[in-house]
Amino acid sequence: MRDHGGDLDRARALYGGTDWIDLSTGINRVPYPVTALTPHAWAALPMARDLEALEQAAGRAFGTAGTVVALPGAQAAIQLLPRLDRPGRAAVLVPSYNEHAAALAAQGWAVEAAPDIAAMAGADLAVVVNPNNPDGRCWAPATLAELAGRVGRLIVDESFGDADPSLSLAPALPVLGERVVILRSFGKFYGLGGVRLGFALAGPETAARLRVLAGPWAVGGPAIAIGHAAYCDAEWQARTAARLCDDSARLQAYVAAAGWPAIGATPLFVTVETGDARAAQDRLARARIWTRAFPYSTGWLRLGLPGNRDEWERLVVALSVGGQAVLHNSDRAKFST
Repeated sequence: MRDHGGDLDRARALYGGTDWIDLSTGINRVPYPVTALTPHAWAALPMARDLEALEQAAGRAFGTAGTVVALPGAQAAIQLLPRLDRPGRAAVLVPSYNEHAAALAAQGWAVEAAPDIAAMAGADLAVVVNPNNPDGRCWAPATLAELAGRVGRLIVDESFGDADPSLSLAPALPVLGERVVILRSFGKFYGLGGVRLGFALAGPETAARLRVLAGPWAVGGPAIAIGHAAYCDAEWQARTAARLCDDSARLQAYVAAAGWPAIGATPLFVTVETGDARAAQDRLARARIWTRAFPYSTGWLRLGLPGNRDEWERLVVALSVGGQAVLHNSDRAKFST
């Protein structure tokens, strides 16, 4: 098994308890409000018109005129993409979400770790996560568009990008053609990871091949209904993006006050340098707060954003040396209840 966040089973086995705050995944802890679904969504095979409506709504939200392919999570797209081309040399910008390299290697690709964009030139396939997980690095769309012309195929994983549309390559997709595929996640920004919904944005020929590889009824009726409602809700999207950006800045201030400066951040997580990540993770775990440490770093710890006032209180107490909450009254009213 590859190392991932969200492994609360391990946390509970090590520390006990059930009242955990899971900050290990970077998933929005104030999820989109799901209303009751129709019996049709649960009982019938998904209809083509409903899937098309979802993909059109998602495309409008992403700001793209490219073809949008709904899949059972961005992870499903990661598993399919190595099968689009004959295996060759793949460059993955590191550090990165570890499933990209693993999926490519499993399909026979020779995977190289690229420390920067310049090192990716000439690769048959290049993978960039933007914003990057876990260090929060970002690249301008113009930089990635230029890279697309220097590699055989470019994969841009925008799973953490919903709160900052200015970073997205999606609007330029029709100009970039078939050599670029963009991945988007539904579960992170909308806080509904269990729905298992994601998208690949691509040129029409590449999109058609991905549909064949995914097979029929790749996305279930409940995911189609929930996703369609969420992507049509522009007011919720704008309000949530603003809140996440504010809360990310606030979290950076709190961890810095605890002696853990941020080495990178997005509106969905903050990654800090602790000096001893396992000790820092243990400190928070004893307060039933689960975070993400990384096997390749002794100091990095990633924290998602708490979801409501009580969760913020618990985190601030756990971070404070004296065990006293330092959550200011001016902040309390800003946090979700």
